[in-house]
Amino acid sequence: MPPSPSSPVRLRSGGVRLVLQLAGVLLAAGGAGVGAVVAGLVGYTWWIKRQAERTVPPAGRFLELDGGRIHYVDEGSGPAIVLIHGLGAQLLNFLPESLGPLRRDYRVIALDRPGSGYSTRASGRPATLAAQAETVAAFITALGLRRPLLAGHSFGGAVAIRVALDHPGLVGGLALLAPLTHPYEAMPKMFERVVIRSPLARFLVSWTLVTPTAMRHRDHVAAAMFAPDAPSPAYAVEGGGVLNLRPSSFYATSSDLAALEVGDMAGMAARYGELDVPVGILFGTGDPILDHRLNGVAMQGRVPELELELFDGGHMIPVAAPERSVAFIRRMAGRVGGIG
Repeated sequence: MPPSPSSPVRLRSGGVRLVLQLAGVLLAAGGAGVGAVVAGLVGYTWWIKRQAERTVPPAGRFLELDGGRIHYVDEGSGPAIVLIHGLGAQLLNFLPESLGPLRRDYRVIALDRPGSGYSTRASGRPATLAAQAETVAAFITALGLRRPLLAGHSFGGAVAIRVALDHPGLVGGLALLAPLTHPYEAMPKMFERVVIRSPLARFLVSWTLVTPTAMRHRDHVAAAMFAPDAPSPAYAVEGGGVLNLRPSSFYATSSDLAALEVGDMAGMAARYGELDVPVGILFGTGDPILDHRLNGVAMQGRVPELELELFDGGHMIPVAAPERSVAFIRRMAGRVGGIG
């Protein structure tokens, strides 16, 4: 999950380059050729989308919420743990086989965030952290959960923190895996082209350039995401990675980042002293996407009784280090009293 940027010029330039690339393709086609090029790109995107959805269909059930639809998996029994995935991902990033041990002792609920995976976001509803936290809070209430542990990865960690800050009575504790906690000065290179401010341009790019480009560079992107670890062979199917090839995945990712650009990460960071629940952070010191010092070590002294665990690993902790993730989440669940 990329950081919250503080340089709107840099963010806009990345998105503009992708839009200009689309314009260049269309201009090169010239006149009557434009329609054929667009039709070809859309047709190819639709075909890949259908193949991805056949390969990885919905894994759970659906809940109508906030004018949208939330896709989630609800398994096991006991105290509740809610899993919140990161940017450009979906609930299968918490591998079912890996997190299976948790289901023996806990009720484990993983959801697709609004717009991600098989969840939808209501038309006109913002993608801000506050809006996503509100949806997660409504989800917790709708399922009748009593102060669950929220386990959030990357961008999902920021959402989990925002739920605890804005709806403190609903949360029993936080288990944060490589979380986004502070604003950044610059955007990681692999995400520079993702932010497109115009919803129309975002939609057009999603349905034309993104899927062919993602197919061409998928191995490189996977290597960058997992570095310094090797990409997990289970990620594409069991981890739902192929769903990232769909246009809706790019649209949701771009929307989330565009909302962060005008969001309030700095304001949220100023409120960390308000957190009055157990908080744990698990971070890989080799994470190339989020700096463990800025987003992990810097939380010491800002969050009461913070538990910080650092290890020699990368960003995709739930997939690349499932056993460590399970042990960490289980340990944090043990610190939470009265969850259910």
